[in-house]
Amino acid sequence: MTGVAAIPFCRQPVLEEARLSVLEALAAGALAGNGQQTRGCHQLLAELAPGARPFLTNSCTAALEMGVLIAGLSEGDEVIIPSWTFPSTANAIALRGAVPVFVDVDEATLNMTPAAVEAAITSRTRAVMCVHYAGVACDMDGLRAVCQAFGLLLIEDAAQAVGSAWKGEPLGGIGDMGAYSFHGTKNISCGEGGALMVKNAKFIEAAEVAWEKGTNRLSFLRGEVSKYEWCALGSSFLPSEMTAALLAGQLRHADIFNGQRRMAWDYYMQLLTHVSSDELTLPFVPAGAEHNGHIFAVRTRSGAVRDDAMNRLVAAGIDARTHYEPLHCAPAGLRYGRLAAAAPVTEAAARTIIRLPIDSVISRAEQEQVVDTLTQVLRMAA
Repeated sequence: MTGVAAIPFCRQPVLEEARLSVLEALAAGALAGNGQQTRGCHQLLAELAPGARPFLTNSCTAALEMGVLIAGLSEGDEVIIPSWTFPSTANAIALRGAVPVFVDVDEATLNMTPAAVEAAITSRTRAVMCVHYAGVACDMDGLRAVCQAFGLLLIEDAAQAVGSAWKGEPLGGIGDMGAYSFHGTKNISCGEGGALMVKNAKFIEAAEVAWEKGTNRLSFLRGEVSKYEWCALGSSFLPSEMTAALLAGQLRHADIFNGQRRMAWDYYMQLLTHVSSDELTLPFVPAGAEHNGHIFAVRTRSGAVRDDAMNRLVAAGIDARTHYEPLHCAPAGLRYGRLAAAAPVTEAAARTIIRLPIDSVISRAEQEQVVDTLTQVLRMAA
């Protein structure tokens, strides 16, 4: 698509409160990370997922890498993940020399299932990294049960799930640790940003050290040691105060952003209820999952219909998008990971999925135009 779409895929309004937070950070003059604005974000994140210790990061990618690092995963260890996810999920594992083991996903939710995870466990398996696709929870009861039975860590890639829950428990705060994204396409955004939420207390100390570039600087700042020094592997995971200030202003209104996005999601469902299931597969939210309306993805009956629909949507100025290519088929997936079993659902989803434009400011008229264009293609393909 050239130029600006008449109906963009996602817009991220910046609240006046967030602008003022940035000006406040500039006026304070202390722009390095882990200052007042960072502490403000940590407080808001702790309220979002009670019981988990937040560590603000440059991105969700950084949060996942930090999580795998403090989990102590190393060469030869295996981590079970869905093939239906972004490369960052697998990169975090492969960077430590561990092996991402790809499994297929559920037909209805495109989330990994406890049964697929259990079937993929070997003597080398150390952890399970689930992905809450579209902000809809995986079966966390089942995944916890499998991980407890086999002594595995449970890490949540909750990049899309800020504000979502499973039976009242906030996603990202259920497993041993979880990772959030505040990228420009997410419900709550600061452009680029993320957070690692550490639920398992045994990883807190390691997280503090890794977050501060492998040093015990946080202990020093608390007066627990007389100097700080290099203690373990770490990196520069924390963002600047400018990023934290922008995020804090947005995070204070997370419920509003999520509520508006959920209303748009519900309206798409209302508009598409008349479409036959033979023509289009609509999103499914299982009982117990409280989602945030992050993605509205439909699947066509064939790749040819999907491609035709995409072409017509783009021609109409509608920035609809496909999504992942299966990681197990990708060059790096073949090099660094392995497929546990056939993944027909993942492969079919890659051929047939369309993500419709959705954000917190999309109008009903825009949604109606999207659905009108889509249904015209379906009628011609019938």
